[in-house]
Amino acid sequence: MAVQRVGLVVHLGRPAAQDVARTVHDWCDAHDIPCTDIDVWAKDHQRLGGRAEAQAAGNPDLVVTLGGDGTFLRGARIALKSGASVLGVDLGKVGFLTEVQASDVGEALEAVHHGHATVEERMTLTMRASRALEIPERMEALLRYGRGPALPPPQVRPETTEGEGWGLALDVMALNDVVVEKLARDHQVSLGVYLAGRLLASYSADAVAVATPTGSTAYCFAAGGPILSPHMDALVFTPIAPHMTFNRSVVAAPDEPVALRVLPHSGQAAVSVDGQLRGVLDPGDWIGVFRAPQRARLIRLRPTDFYGRLRDRFRLTDAPATATDGEGAPFFRPDSPIPSDLAHLRLPPPSGAR
Repeated sequence: MAVQRVGLVVHLGRPAAQDVARTVHDWCDAHDIPCTDIDVWAKDHQRLGGRAEAQAAGNPDLVVTLGGDGTFLRGARIALKSGASVLGVDLGKVGFLTEVQASDVGEALEAVHHGHATVEERMTLTMRASRALEIPERMEALLRYGRGPALPPPQVRPETTEGEGWGLALDVMALNDVVVEKLARDHQVSLGVYLAGRLLASYSADAVAVATPTGSTAYCFAAGGPILSPHMDALVFTPIAPHMTFNRSVVAAPDEPVALRVLPHSGQAAVSVDGQLRGVLDPGDWIGVFRAPQRARLIRLRPTDFYGRLRDRFRLTDAPATATDGEGAPFFRPDSPIPSDLAHLRLPPPSGAR
């Protein structure tokens, strides 16, 4: 389907991103396609939620992000609310989400416009909560110090059922993770953690994270969690610096919600969605995190090689064991015809593909 409207999210701190932004605007002008710059940092005025941001940009059907994975997440927050696809141009340092090189942006836009690009869908998370999230005024300036204005708290979705113990349905989605963390430096947050409606354990920790497979290589990974293929559906619960013996991650099925209740003796806790502060919980409050019906739509020009990227990003070939053997040979030979019993498998792209 031809592109109708483009929303452009640019990391203004990177000069290269501004150069590529001109290329995107020139391409849109040549194809008579409206292109709206979306200022997701907005230091000089109040920030908007994803749905309001999408509406202000004319509800684009393609969001282009120019920066790293953080910029991509900011664009994805808007794209999810308008059903748009996201094209991430890689100008960052890690690049698990961004895919297209700056030199290929024109080719990528043409491929999307003419229906030749691949759309890769990723699982996202949403939430219910015991009450509407909010950031107390006395805390807001402190919590967002050095970060600019915070996003507004998530709105309540209309399908909320009140008075039945199901909480409030929040209009928020996460591509990476939902994190509940302590507010006081000298006081861990204490949480009861429920999986599939049953209490698993109570934790005192610096934080706990509930991540998607996409987010398993982000904060969850830094906290010692497992790496999951982004092509699967699952929820990963990971305690961060827990004060207890059981400090393992738990990988739950996609239909098994994870609930986090702030225990009565705990201090307050902050709720972050994809790294953005969205509210503060008091003792007795809870949130439930579960798979959202909406899926993120990531534009890919070529078959992706997640494990090759994982190897390169974390320099796994620098290990001493590889020194004498050099680069490892491929396990299968993707340049030759694929045997019938392997045809249903996800295999690496041919060696000549970028």
